[in-house]
Amino acid sequence: MTKLTIYMCCCCFFRSYEANTRTILNTNVIKLLSDLPAPFLEMRRQILVCFTLIILLSFSCNSSCQSDLQSQALLQFKASLTDPLNTLQTWTNGNSPCRFVGVRCDAVAGMVTEISLSGMNLSGKISPAISGLPALTRLELDSNSLTGSVPPELSNCTQLRFLNLSCNGLTGELPDLSALAVLDTLDVANNDFSGRFPAWVGDLPSLVFLSVGVNGYDQGETPPSIGNLKNLTYLYMASCNLRGMIPESIFGLTALETLDMSSNNLAGGIPAAIGNLRALWKIELYKNNLTGELPPELGKLTKLREFDVSQNQLRGRIPAELAALKNFHVIQLYRNNLSGPIPVAWGDLRFLTSFSIYENHFSGEFPANFGRFSLLNSVDISENGFSGPFPRYLCQGKSLQYLLALQNGFSGELPKEYSACPSLQRFRINKNGFTGSLPAELWALPAATIIDVSDNGFTGNISPAIGKAQSLNQLWLQNNRLDGEIPVEIGRLGQLQKLYLSNNSFSGEIPPEIGSLSQLTALHLEENALTGRLPAEIGSCIRLVEIDVSRNALTGQIPATLSALSSLNSLNLSHNMITGTIPTQLQVLKLSSVDFSSNRLTGNVPPGLLVITGDEAFAGNPGLCVDGRSELGVCKAEDGNPDVLARRSLVLVPVLLSAMLLLVVGILFVSYRSFKLEELKKRDMEQGDGCGDQWKLESFQPPELDADEICGVGEENLIGSGGTGRVYRLALKGDGGTVVAVKRLWKGDAARVMAAEMAILGKIRHRNILKLHACLSRGELNFIVYEYMPRGNLYQALRRERKGGGGGAELDWPRRCKVALGAAKGLMYLHHDCTPAVIHRDIKSTNILLDDDYEAKIADFGIAKVAAEDSAEFSCFAGTHGYLAPGEYQIRFFFSAISTKTSYFNI
Repeated sequence: MTKLTIYMCCCCFFRSYEANTRTILNTNVIKLLSDLPAPFLEMRRQILVCFTLIILLSFSCNSSCQSDLQSQALLQFKASLTDPLNTLQTWTNGNSPCRFVGVRCDAVAGMVTEISLSGMNLSGKISPAISGLPALTRLELDSNSLTGSVPPELSNCTQLRFLNLSCNGLTGELPDLSALAVLDTLDVANNDFSGRFPAWVGDLPSLVFLSVGVNGYDQGETPPSIGNLKNLTYLYMASCNLRGMIPESIFGLTALETLDMSSNNLAGGIPAAIGNLRALWKIELYKNNLTGELPPELGKLTKLREFDVSQNQLRGRIPAELAALKNFHVIQLYRNNLSGPIPVAWGDLRFLTSFSIYENHFSGEFPANFGRFSLLNSVDISENGFSGPFPRYLCQGKSLQYLLALQNGFSGELPKEYSACPSLQRFRINKNGFTGSLPAELWALPAATIIDVSDNGFTGNISPAIGKAQSLNQLWLQNNRLDGEIPVEIGRLGQLQKLYLSNNSFSGEIPPEIGSLSQLTALHLEENALTGRLPAEIGSCIRLVEIDVSRNALTGQIPATLSALSSLNSLNLSHNMITGTIPTQLQVLKLSSVDFSSNRLTGNVPPGLLVITGDEAFAGNPGLCVDGRSELGVCKAEDGNPDVLARRSLVLVPVLLSAMLLLVVGILFVSYRSFKLEELKKRDMEQGDGCGDQWKLESFQPPELDADEICGVGEENLIGSGGTGRVYRLALKGDGGTVVAVKRLWKGDAARVMAAEMAILGKIRHRNILKLHACLSRGELNFIVYEYMPRGNLYQALRRERKGGGGGAELDWPRRCKVALGAAKGLMYLHHDCTPAVIHRDIKSTNILLDDDYEAKIADFGIAKVAAEDSAEFSCFAGTHGYLAPGEYQIRFFFSAISTKTSYFNI
């Protein structure tokens, strides 16, 4: 074999290795062989072969060592993770790292270049061992449950181009990763990062995609250094606690296609310089504090498809330049102060799918052609000032799912085109001025879940075709001029929860088929011309919370089957012609409102119902009577009756014996109550834990609640702040404008307070106890929703009296008596009618609320106790020091005890 042949073979063999290796082989080795003395010339072949073997062994050793180092780094990385699905089972010592699941290597050098473990249900922490992969270019760990901080050692992976850690539970401050000079994609959104906003991202010149939103950074301004990222096409900084104005430097990012700075505290106007971003197709600036008018320069963004500036304080009209854009897919302007007409040109849009402008001040006629050339999916134009005829083409594309136009001034008949809209799910046009009859096909919409045409002037009847609306969940027809009978086909609506037919002219009998509505929670048929009996079948609607059939012409007796409605909260049968007695079984219901007035009822009023509302709920029934003092007649038929006295004795003796036994047990219990106190505290805290990542809604009483609406209540609705939280006034959009009080609990004792309120208010009903509507929780956020008391608390009312001047006293003597009597009734119910008794422990003027009629409502059960848990007295201080009964003070001073007597004294 010649010298040239050996040289060519060696060069071909090593051409895949590094350049310096080839240089050494081509120069130093060949030169060495050429310079050998003549006696060694015949040994050149053997020398060259040996030297080649040495180099091969060296490279093999280097490759093997490198593989071992990478394997160790990956196994250390795995050791810090929890893998419940055993996804990483191939990550073992005996396996090559290039064969690990989710790992990719360079085909030539065998170096690990990619780790892709997205959505594999992994938990645990990111190990610093990741820095032992110097050739890593791509790291995807998103959509897992990783916790802890990001290791600063990650900045040693200087070849990294793609880093995605989004949608985890990572915490702490983001370490400075500005050393990753070639990084083009950085996504750390949807975590729990805190500390300063990562301003160092402005030092990553290669970035094309930047997503750092939905984290808990400290409040601060947007760093101007973001403007250094000239290659950036995607910028996501939503929910980053940013304040101040949008920096001008951002409007120099001419390659930017998506700008999302939503859900921050940005202020000022939208700068005119936004017109420089000609590549933009998506703008998300919603839920900030932006003011001023929409700049005309927005009209320069000819590629704009999605535009959302909702939930700000923008005003003025829609500029003509913006109206001229033709590529809109999504327009969201809701909850601003925008005014004027909707541009007629928007009626010609061909790609529009979602249009939401509710809660503004738009006016005039709505564009007649709107939706004629596009495939609309969602339209919400509610709570504006539109007038004239209703647009007829919104469902032209047969893809419309949500149509909401409530609280406007539309008039005339509803166009017949909406009867051929099979995709429609939510249809709400209530509180307008519509007239005429509803198209028959509209009743049979197969996908409709909500039909709300209430508060209009519609006439005609309910078509039997309504039985085909199998998805219907809510039907709101109240306050119209509808007539005819309620069709029996309504009993086929197995998903129906709310049925509101009140204040119309419906006649005939209530169909017994209503008993088939197993999901029904609210039945409102009041103020019609219904006759016949109240069907006993209603007792099968076991989820019913409200029944109101008042002001009709119903006859017959009250069905005892109503006692099976364990969830029933409100029952109104007033102003009918119902006869017979009131079933005593109704006393088992946890009613907070009941009205049997103005009927033809006879016999005894069950005492358990009388305590709920008082005499007025039974007035107008001359045949009714009670056993004690009342404005109603006193029942005398049983006076002196030996059988009755015997029955009463049989009841009285066990009660007295039980009372004596409880007294003895209570005295024995005092000896170790101090030991049990700490255990009870610990148990209370444990019961308050366990909030998940999703909103958890526990509903006790109507109205209809939307968790996002409750939790989005603004500071402008704040009406008070106390020891357990801040209280807001909120008018619910989805429940006819019902006003509720929303308490946002302080984080410290939120779980305990919410547990106490749910344990007590969630189980009791009384006209003088504040109604609890619902509790919501998610993570550290906790909300309690109560009925709203428009006259505030007793403390405020008394102060208004002192400041009233010449206007006279707000609380005159009769009102004061009414308040005191109402509070006493509430306490009597808590102490004597609840089993076990409930002791409030903080009765004071600020915890007695007043409704429109100055009816007292006892509130704030955050520190209340159930007597069965701690006996009739408690050995820990709770409540307000200024509200202690004198007779209890000495006991409280030495033993810190409290009993039902204290609550009575506080009134």
